[in-house]
Amino acid sequence: MKTLKDLGDLKGKRVLVRADFNVPLDGTTITDDGRIKAALPTIKALREQGAKVILMAHLGRPKGKVVPELSLAPVAARLGELLGITVPLAADTYGEDAQAKVAAMSDGDVVLLQNVRFNPEETSKDPEERAAYAKKIAALGEVFVSDGFGVVHRAQGSNYDVAADLPAAAGLLVEKEVKALSRATVNPDRPLTVVLGGSKVSDKLGVIDNLLDKANRLVIGGGMAYTFLKAKGYEVGTSLLEEDQIETVKGYMERAEKNGVELVLPTDVVINPVFPKSDEDIAPEVVAADAIPADKMGLDIGPESRKLFHDKIVDSKTVVWNGPMGVFEVPTFAEGTKAVAQALVDATAAGAFTIVGGGDSASAVRNLGFPEDGFSHISTGGGASLEFLEGKELPGLKVLA
Repeated sequence: MKTLKDLGDLKGKRVLVRADFNVPLDGTTITDDGRIKAALPTIKALREQGAKVILMAHLGRPKGKVVPELSLAPVAARLGELLGITVPLAADTYGEDAQAKVAAMSDGDVVLLQNVRFNPEETSKDPEERAAYAKKIAALGEVFVSDGFGVVHRAQGSNYDVAADLPAAAGLLVEKEVKALSRATVNPDRPLTVVLGGSKVSDKLGVIDNLLDKANRLVIGGGMAYTFLKAKGYEVGTSLLEEDQIETVKGYMERAEKNGVELVLPTDVVINPVFPKSDEDIAPEVVAADAIPADKMGLDIGPESRKLFHDKIVDSKTVVWNGPMGVFEVPTFAEGTKAVAQALVDATAAGAFTIVGGGDSASAVRNLGFPEDGFSHISTGGGASLEFLEGKELPGLKVLA
């Protein structure tokens, strides 16, 4: 994979950078600027070289239409604050305004192009249509830097096809992500513990399948745990359950035993009568994992499980975590996710290499107030991290070879 140092002297050159600025918004207020901050090292490195930095990114799913609420204006404003400069936002991605703003740039300037997904060609399944669109963007620059790790698992115009038209390399963030995830999956320090949570086991099938041959220990929590508990013959009440995955899960459990992989499941859970939509819906109680009433649902791991998971995580040299342990957005059901985050912090302090695998896990550690430097690496790519852990070839990385 080519990196920034392979691009040579960039002084005075127009450098197109595909970043990942798909940040959560409350109206026009950014509620988590982690992805913007993650892009700063590459932007600063290019500015220090005297490059003209032309940033492009997507926000949300406008489905090829101009949706004013998904403008990158809040991103341009926040990026300017973080860099201490004004970051102009082009009114389009490659049209007259983008061309004019790029033409007016001086060395070290930064311009942000409008949401690439306002263009239907960006995510087109037609390679020719996508390639023709990418050439219009590529005409703005002389060099391409891929630094949006959150989109490298997709072959899209601004992160894949543009690389065919310009000298291309990975930015510092993508390079950092690949090194961290590779360290966890290629000859990792052992024991290697993989902690998986989130709502659906089907979202993690590829990861489990790949890591059953690599991990020493799999720790399963979140909504996906109830399919595992059901596969053991337990009553799971009205908890989230994927009936069609029970036989697959049974196969994984057999493989884990055969491969000597320790499979750690919750021993107790926090249940509630219904999925909480308000404080009035919350009436939690703790029960053993094999004693969930038929009319209740599990929404978090219990205190015994928290200690069990903590001990297994701290007894590791490498830890990868992807997916919360419960409905962490509701404080009552956030304790399991907090416990796992704290366990990773403790493991890191003890010398382990720890990765928070993007998506909800990354949001959780920030929203729950954990320091980012308490973990070895917090990934910016949810889907990309998962597919990397699945062992898949990612188009956005392959094109940089």
